[in-house]
Amino acid sequence: MNSEFAVRPMRPGELELVLEWARQEGWNPGLDDSLPFHDADPSGFFVGALGEVPVGSISVVKYGDDFAFLGLYMVHPEFRGKGYGRAIWDAGIASANGRGIGLDGVVAQQANYRKAGFEEAYRTVRYGGVIGSLPSSTLTATPVSDKLDGLVRYDASVFSADRSAFVTSWCTNRKHRRTAVVRKSGKIRGYGTIRRCYDGYKIGPLFAADPDSAAALLSTLGQEAKGARVFIDVPVDNRDAVALAVGMGLAPVFETARMYRGASPAVALKNVFGVTTLELG
Repeated sequence: MNSEFAVRPMRPGELELVLEWARQEGWNPGLDDSLPFHDADPSGFFVGALGEVPVGSISVVKYGDDFAFLGLYMVHPEFRGKGYGRAIWDAGIASANGRGIGLDGVVAQQANYRKAGFEEAYRTVRYGGVIGSLPSSTLTATPVSDKLDGLVRYDASVFSADRSAFVTSWCTNRKHRRTAVVRKSGKIRGYGTIRRCYDGYKIGPLFAADPDSAAALLSTLGQEAKGARVFIDVPVDNRDAVALAVGMGLAPVFETARMYRGASPAVALKNVFGVTTLELG
């Protein structure tokens, strides 16, 4: 390995560079993901660099004292096969400081993650395509206001960890995204975000108390796509979520597995109709 190589925290502008690498890899990030990603945990993003030149990356975003989520792990194609990826991985894992770690692993890498101590919890399938028809619901979803206290608490009840900084940034940074919430008798029953990506739109998170609430959110958020392709990462154990995606005319295009090493959060999958992002959990 080149003696100039070192792993260090990302500097301003480098997260945008890494997200461009992600676009080139076909990961299809959102057009303005960098700010809310960074706000989730400013200390959670790293690059491996040769001198001043970044050659690879990893994020290990910490949610409280017990849990972290690993993503954006890649080495630029020009620098693969030289040992940099392993060094970046080791530094990222160490940064979790003993927390349990989650990740969404593509099929081709799941065996390697198992060797590193990660165990599969459930499968996630990305459904995508042009929406054929929006679902019907007895409820109505409305745009979120700037008062997010209730939304932050609801998110934590489903995600099973406090990520208030991320949720606040994700739901108020609105240039290329829209967030809606559904209530019944004044109580939050779910919320979701749709964001513009390099290819179409992604919906996530899509958290809801029941299929009717999820349908209300999809009916509202889906209108933002205006005929462009839409993608949702659906835990396959949530059969109601799968049925909603299929009912909209979406089809499987990609698969990952949620995997954990160490202590894992008790996620209520029956309330997860769409994963937030594969990079941050």
